[in-house]
Amino acid sequence: MTTAGYYAAVDWGTSSFRLWIIGEDGAVLAERRSAEGMTTAAMTGFHSILDGHLAAVSAPAHLPIIICGMAGARQGWKEAGYIETPAALAEIAGRATAIPDVDRDIRILPGLAQRDGRHPDVMRGEETQLLGAAAHLGAGSHLVCMPGTHSKWVRLADDRVEGFSTFMTGELFDTISRHTILSHGVAEAKTFAAGSAAFTDAVSRTRENPALATNLLFSVRAGQLLHGTAAADARAQLSGILIGLEIAGALAGSVDGVCLVGSGGLGTLYRTALESQGLNVRAVDADEAVRAGLSAAARAIWPL
Repeated sequence: MTTAGYYAAVDWGTSSFRLWIIGEDGAVLAERRSAEGMTTAAMTGFHSILDGHLAAVSAPAHLPIIICGMAGARQGWKEAGYIETPAALAEIAGRATAIPDVDRDIRILPGLAQRDGRHPDVMRGEETQLLGAAAHLGAGSHLVCMPGTHSKWVRLADDRVEGFSTFMTGELFDTISRHTILSHGVAEAKTFAAGSAAFTDAVSRTRENPALATNLLFSVRAGQLLHGTAAADARAQLSGILIGLEIAGALAGSVDGVCLVGSGGLGTLYRTALESQGLNVRAVDADEAVRAGLSAAARAIWPL
């Protein structure tokens, strides 16, 4: 329980809600997590969900709220729009959208948009992780990988986003493993070791020959039928093929290192994949990055 704080920070995803009460010294005074993401909130009400979590930690009535993520989508609480790239990360806080007709100061951060006619792209939520991760990177050019259902690869020059690319790797893995012929072979295996040879070999083979990706996918099933490939190895191969295809596209140019903003098992999986390709990986915890980004925005909007 808490009765004080500088601001509340909220990361509101499609299927998840995370709230932190932050003190003036940057310490986390209280934390709340739930599955009440945008999909649920659109039906039950964003304001009521937020108020319920604030009441649970006895947050004071004056406490301002900074929000990133899908609460600012067109289907969210209030559309927060996009900042067009190239864009300085410092612009994010200045373009926050205020929620009208509420009893406290609530701001939603905007997303980023790339309006290139041949490569249109958008992100919402990841821009705040970038804002937090940038403090670890310093000056110069950086390539940032942000794994997820829709992974983002971002090109940073100092604190400026030059461009980015989204890869539907996580969604494709879920779809292929559930709704194609490969489902017969991988359904029995729920997990596999990130460092397995089946995984890293699949990453390498696909990066070397990305045009053969759909052929390599079928070979997963053929390997089970002809060579008795275990379900866990088949699942590892499927994951490696899709992540290898993503890496092949993201690393089309010459790159020595990557900043990986991730956490949990998925972060470990991507780190293994990248290091297996001889890349230097600088890891930044995704949870810490989003809190740091929300903090940077909050302190810019409500300076002490």
